[in-house]
Amino acid sequence: MELTGFTDSLLSRERAEDMAKAVRGVRGVIDEISIRTPDVPDEVLQQRVEQALAQDPAAGTYALQCSAHDGEITLDGSVQSWAEQQLVLRVVFGVPGVRRLQNRLLVQGGVLNNTDEEITNQIREFLAWDIRVKSTLIDIRTDHGVVHITGTVGTAAEHAHVVATAYVAGAARVDARDLFIAYWAVDKELRRQKFAPKADEDMAQAIRDTLRYDPRVDFLALTVHVRDGEVTLLGAMSNLKSRHAAEQDARNVVGVGQVHNLLQVRVQNPAPDEFTLDQVQTALAADLFVGRYTFVVKVNDGLVQLYGTVATHFDLERAADVVTGISGMVALTNHVQIVPEKHEPAVAEDTAAGVGQGHAPFRSLEPDHLLQQRIRYHYAWSALLHDQDITIDVRKGRVTLTGTVDTLLDRKSAAVEAYNCGAQDVNNHLRLTPLLSQPQAL
Repeated sequence: MELTGFTDSLLSRERAEDMAKAVRGVRGVIDEISIRTPDVPDEVLQQRVEQALAQDPAAGTYALQCSAHDGEITLDGSVQSWAEQQLVLRVVFGVPGVRRLQNRLLVQGGVLNNTDEEITNQIREFLAWDIRVKSTLIDIRTDHGVVHITGTVGTAAEHAHVVATAYVAGAARVDARDLFIAYWAVDKELRRQKFAPKADEDMAQAIRDTLRYDPRVDFLALTVHVRDGEVTLLGAMSNLKSRHAAEQDARNVVGVGQVHNLLQVRVQNPAPDEFTLDQVQTALAADLFVGRYTFVVKVNDGLVQLYGTVATHFDLERAADVVTGISGMVALTNHVQIVPEKHEPAVAEDTAAGVGQGHAPFRSLEPDHLLQQRIRYHYAWSALLHDQDITIDVRKGRVTLTGTVDTLLDRKSAAVEAYNCGAQDVNNHLRLTPLLSQPQAL
């Protein structure tokens, strides 16, 4: 698949590529999307990038330098791992006005300076416990830090994730030329074999290992308990983003049916509420995706309440992500509501009575069966959802999902796709598919 056209940020281009890779049948993506943004003076752009990096709870602790010239940012400095490097790059991708990025960050290794055998074993363990990968079809070999990956995956998204996992485990370079993408590798039975029940302690250790390699999470400050597939996270994190990241990491581990996130956020030397309020408002206003909306923000002892309306579910989640990425917060209550944007309906004036003088939301005029068909169409092309047992019911634009899916990721993806198709609300009653056998160790 080839992507062409224009967008306003590196982050938008990356998102478009990720969405394309997740489509069933796509074996590769050629990204020819160009970045078009208004010209920003070099000094202003450099200040924007420096501020974005300083505000991020993780990237703000790294020794970094940046410079700007004609929309291009050059990054210098050092980080301890590939994962830290990717975290920094993603922050910069989201800064308005950045058209190109020259990455000169040095990965020093640090705690991930592993031997070839350790790298190979760690990659295998990561893949075996990752719900996004069918690891039995993949073979790993490491030679002088270079990881050679062979085998078969079902999607371009899975291919990219396997390569990223190798870098996270400490690979200096990854050769995935012989990791092929084949349609048959998305077969449901291959997933069901992987999702056979696992012993609770094995699952808990897999979660700890995943958290240990996530630069957003202070894994030494938390405790993981697992009982019958239900995970409880205990401890104290230094920021809200770390708390959310730990929960998401746990949800991506094979066998996890539910996550109870009891992590507390304890901020050392908390900033005054007025300062946090200004930081949150500035970050929201500057964001590429939600900067066009008007939000009301209230802060009390580090507890942030966010009010406003947005047009899509993506915007709602993006606003929350922006806010949780601000250092010094203890908790966020998101009161933002979704109100689809209004469009002029293509109907005659005399047929538009009762719809607000022709300015009612376009989606509210759409028959429920058309929304249902669109969701089914999106599910059919989704590598994750095309063969899941999902029933879709639509009434007055509100979608109810029932049936079973394999993982928590599938459950969330089904709801997100429904929102993306135009659902005004989603009642997600999907359950996880019953496991097939007795617990077994990986």
